[in-house]
Amino acid sequence: MPIQSPDQPLKILIVSSEAVPFAKTGGLADVVGALSLEFAKLGHEVYLIIPRYPFANLSEYASEEFDRFSVPTPMGPIETVVERVTRPVNRQVAGSLTVLTIRCERFFDRDGLYQEKGQDYPDNLERFSYFCRAAMELLQVLASRNKWKPAVMHLHDWQTALCAVYLKTLYSSHMDLADVRCVLTMHNIGYQGLFPGTEYWKIGLPSVLFSMSSLEYYGSINLLKGGIVFADFLTTVSPTYSAEIQNGECGFGLEGVLSERRAFLSGIVNGIDTEIWNPRTDPFLESHYSAANLQGKKQCKLQLQQEMRLEQTNAFLIGVIARLTSQKGLDLVLQIESELMEMDIQLIVLGTGELTYIERFRTLSKQYPKRVAFRDVFDEPLAHRIEAGADLLLMPSRYEPCGLSQLYSLRYGTVPLVRKTGGLADTVVPCTPRNLKERRATGFMFTEPSPDALLSVLMLATAMYHKRSIWLTIMRSGMKVDNSWNR
Repeated sequence: MPIQSPDQPLKILIVSSEAVPFAKTGGLADVVGALSLEFAKLGHEVYLIIPRYPFANLSEYASEEFDRFSVPTPMGPIETVVERVTRPVNRQVAGSLTVLTIRCERFFDRDGLYQEKGQDYPDNLERFSYFCRAAMELLQVLASRNKWKPAVMHLHDWQTALCAVYLKTLYSSHMDLADVRCVLTMHNIGYQGLFPGTEYWKIGLPSVLFSMSSLEYYGSINLLKGGIVFADFLTTVSPTYSAEIQNGECGFGLEGVLSERRAFLSGIVNGIDTEIWNPRTDPFLESHYSAANLQGKKQCKLQLQQEMRLEQTNAFLIGVIARLTSQKGLDLVLQIESELMEMDIQLIVLGTGELTYIERFRTLSKQYPKRVAFRDVFDEPLAHRIEAGADLLLMPSRYEPCGLSQLYSLRYGTVPLVRKTGGLADTVVPCTPRNLKERRATGFMFTEPSPDALLSVLMLATAMYHKRSIWLTIMRSGMKVDNSWNR
């Protein structure tokens, strides 16, 4: 049966390892930060629990110590400080989001969230099993001392999946936590929290749970699997991806357990924060524009070309904003680099990741300095300027649970070119004759993950770009799509 909106406000506890504007490595932080505010905007009472990283941006918010307690772990009790930050919803809507940060220098006073210099922290199992235990202890404090008990505890990815396991095992006898329901959202099932089975003792659970029906996975610990088994309900970030992960390679070995729980699994497309991502007001842009007046977008393109030291021409400007990994299909781009350089295009690539891709794109930018630009950094302002200044955003992903960049590009009138997979298939309407005639087309799509298929659709997009009236229709159709959390 369909889920109905509650007539009364809910108490919602969100637990995540990252959330904007406090800490971010990728789309997870964007989603959690925006969704938390959206829940609060709807009138729900929302608490967000995240680790307290030293680089967390807390200076512009009211911050205070909320509590201190000792967290029981197999390594011994760990003294923990909780800080409270109040974040207003926005200038138009009354209300606020309460952020509770778990402070523990031993585990979180580091330069990275999960890794450093491309290597995972060797104690990530201890770090995030502690974080989940601390969240559960804090939940008890809220329930017993503050008389605040959530109707729903919303968990995100493997870093918080143990909360579902702890809730149903170690904390099942705590009357204060009775009736709390647990939802686990899987943003990318390729990341599961796998650790050696010999380290199972570190998470403090009974040995009986290290089994095929719980947390054991081919002799290893699989934290995400534990969350899948113990959560009351599961969501992932698009309908197509929810089907893909129950079959074949997109399930990354968990397709069996996901299929068993398919009655409790739903795919819901991510929304975006339309206040932050707004070409009419974006503070990272020198020029602004809207679907009704696109003159500012022309200026954004010229300004981006100048910033990236490309020739300021009317060449078809393609942007790529991605983690440089095999998942993103960037090998397909590199396999057609010679054909691309024979076309009247420019290419801007922004992203960090695997050394092979970094070296290849860096070499390409040196070979064609006026036509190819590459930045091996995480640069949020530059990402906004690429979304605004590019003509086309390229996402040839081998799999993509949802994707956010294509949602941003639609809003900015930058036409997405994507592979038909996951959330990309759910959010881009391909440029076919019928869709063009009905003014529904918002982008370009290819199916086969091959360089020839990518090149064919790129050639089509390039041809369409030079048919100005058609291209403007595609741009404006995308800009009319509502990709906000409100939908």
